[in-house]
Amino acid sequence: MTAGEDSFREERALQIRFVPALGVTAVVAALAAVALCAAPPAGGAEPQGGPQDARVPAGVTAGVAVYDRQTGVFTEQLNTRTRFRSASVVKLLIALDHLWLRGPGYELPADDRERLGLMLRSSDDDAASHYWTQNGGEAIVGRMVARLRLADTVPPPPSHPGYWGYTGLTAADTVRIYRYLLDEAPAPLREVVMGELRRATLHGTDGFDQGFGMAAAFERPRAVKQGWSGFRPDGSAEPPRPRARTAGDLELSRPALHTTGTVGREDRTIVAVLSLHPQGTSYREAYSALGRLTRALDVPGAVRTRG
Repeated sequence: MTAGEDSFREERALQIRFVPALGVTAVVAALAAVALCAAPPAGGAEPQGGPQDARVPAGVTAGVAVYDRQTGVFTEQLNTRTRFRSASVVKLLIALDHLWLRGPGYELPADDRERLGLMLRSSDDDAASHYWTQNGGEAIVGRMVARLRLADTVPPPPSHPGYWGYTGLTAADTVRIYRYLLDEAPAPLREVVMGELRRATLHGTDGFDQGFGMAAAFERPRAVKQGWSGFRPDGSAEPPRPRARTAGDLELSRPALHTTGTVGREDRTIVAVLSLHPQGTSYREAYSALGRLTRALDVPGAVRTRG
């Protein structure tokens, strides 16, 4: 077992898993977004205790970006350039990189195609670790940052080599990943990744429920990639740490729960909600808090579920 694999297994034990505005309506939406969120500093994380919104549950830090592809307007922006540890959302980059390395045909052997699909639709960690090791670890992040023109994404901190889930990611860059997938990526690549996200399973391969956030708030059509980190395998809260654990601007000690993807006909709207919860928060508590926030967002084209 390599040091990177050992690091991954230790972490896994803690997881469950502007076009211009068009018309008055779009202008109003854009102004509302400005009022919601002060302009972030260029190229990095916003300070802790930065812009907050009454819809964000007490004690929760959230980064939110909702982009309407039909109008080219963000309907929600909050802490869009605050970095969060990505948890399993980084599997989007791992998958994109693996496919790019096999261009221009992007064909995969049957067993590899199944492994990639399992990583995307059921958030399989073993598959992510396999590709992370095979394709160069943090070099994956470097290649994807350059190809997708990501502004704030960074590889895992030097103190945590092999922890792919500690890749630093923002809501703004998450939206950029989906915009690349939908508007720029070669069709075969797009079909593989988005196809699997549309087939996202209720449970991950570890048995945990990933039907939170977008998956619970909106009816199909939708495509989702979820992320979670900092919970025990049974979903209970980790014991509070005596002091905050950070690496640079990346907060590592608070439980993280993220919901990302697209919703509506022809993937009309891209949604990214990244969140950190108070120490001691259980998975179910974080699940409920993120659900309330996601349901409160302005998401054009979405049909909300009942209840």
